[in-house]
Amino acid sequence: MKKVLVPYAAYNLWAHQQMLQRLKELPDEVLRTKVPNSFESIFNTVQHLLDAESMWWQRMKLLENVKRPSDGFSGDFSELSKEVLQQATLWQQWVSEAQDRAFDHEFIYYNTKKEKFKQPIYEMLLHVFNHSTYHRGQLVTILHQLKINNIPNTDFIAWSRKK
Repeated sequence: MKKVLVPYAAYNLWAHQQMLQRLKELPDEVLRTKVPNSFESIFNTVQHLLDAESMWWQRMKLLENVKRPSDGFSGDFSELSKEVLQQATLWQQWVSEAQDRAFDHEFIYYNTKKEKFKQPIYEMLLHVFNHSTYHRGQLVTILHQLKINNIPNTDFIAWSRKK
């Protein structure tokens, strides 16, 4: 499993870097423009990426009171981007340093509806990285809707050809 997850974690970090680098070039009014989507703007979608990756991290670390980073967040997009990259770096480092048996470890957590689940770490990691890929795809759609060009290719195959 580690053989699959190490590159996937590295890809997740790289893809975030590519997308966020392009998004930071945009003015704040574009980042906050409301567009029909799961989250109403680029800013809110990126905030959701941070929330999800951070909350899964907290669950994996067995924190009792999982907190959503967006609650009370008052920073700008540059600060938000920095936090997303810090969280993705934590995932990448953890996966790289983990023992093989750590991926099969089952942990108990509660979702945001207070429902209890038990899953192996590797399933949660696959979800986290896949979830981020899904929302980066939504960012691409928002950028197209806003008629913004020079959208980075964040496909896994693009990353794998550069490594």
